Amino acid sequence: MTENHSEDIIDCMARMKGDNQPFALATVVRTEDATSAKAGNKAVIRADGSMLGWLGGSCIVGAAKKTATRALADGRARLIRVRPADNETKEPGVELHKNHCPSGGTIDIFVEPILPRPSLVIAGASPVARALCDLARHAGLAVTVAALPEDQAGFPEADFRIEGFDLSAASPAQTHFIVVATQGKRDRQALAAALASDAPYIAFVGSRRKAESLIAAMVEEGIAAERLEVLHAPAGLDIGAASPEEIAVSILAEIIRERRGEVRPAASTAVHSEEIAGGSFESQVVSPALGGCQGDEGKH
Repeated sequence: MTENHSEDIIDCMARMKGDNQPFALATVVRTEDATSAKAGNKAVIRADGSMLGWLGGSCIVGAAKKTATRALADGRARLIRVRPADNETKEPGVELHKNHCPSGGTIDIFVEPILPRPSLVIAGASPVARALCDLARHAGLAVTVAALPEDQAGFPEADFRIEGFDLSAASPAQTHFIVVATQGKRDRQALAAALASDAPYIAFVGSRRKAESLIAAMVEEGIAAERLEVLHAPAGLDIGAASPEEIAVSILAEIIRERRGEVRPAASTAVHSEEIAGGSFESQVVSPALGGCQGDEGKH
């Protein structure tokens, strides 16, 4: 890989991280016998299967892409070995792929998913909202605060801000988790805005009775029943929390459970083996709009 090519990959990674786009970084860590790629060669593999960089011929690229698809789906890095069909040597922790290309050779590739920080919108400026903002940032979430202009000063370390409760301007990448913590200050407005979004997780901080009252009013107004299925009310796990800080802990614990539940791998110790012939590949991951990185596939 030339120095300029390496810089292109670094620039591509920086742009995609800046745009909150998921991608996988594939790095050749070892080769054996005849291979066109050498240790240290790298490639960025996007969620739609397109690629920038060099890993070798189509047989190698097909295995790397298929592995990248799984890595982006479950968040787990993988070490793969693409080797001739007559080489059945297995090692724990290494996924085996058969190389039917005429050149033969064995190549080990480390595939690492690079995923955007999960995003949390906190609506409201209550003590629970402030405690959750501080705690969530330490847990690695990107925090957007939706609050009235006069309340924004209570969140000096927020990553993003929305003045008021209109969440329509926020991108889907910013609204994966929404917590309504208005606690008596425009509860209905904030909850309605949250339910109008596409967020797969919405939580309401308040008593069960208040939540039921608000939900009943929204049902009368015609809110879609499927949106109510994503609502957690009251918010948080039932750990007997009392103080704002404890309630924030219970909410963050619930968010972590939801987040990790999405990527938790199935328990298996079997060595994974697939045949790759000609590098054919179909991506199963829906990609956001791509930007900034252009490149060609690996070819013979």
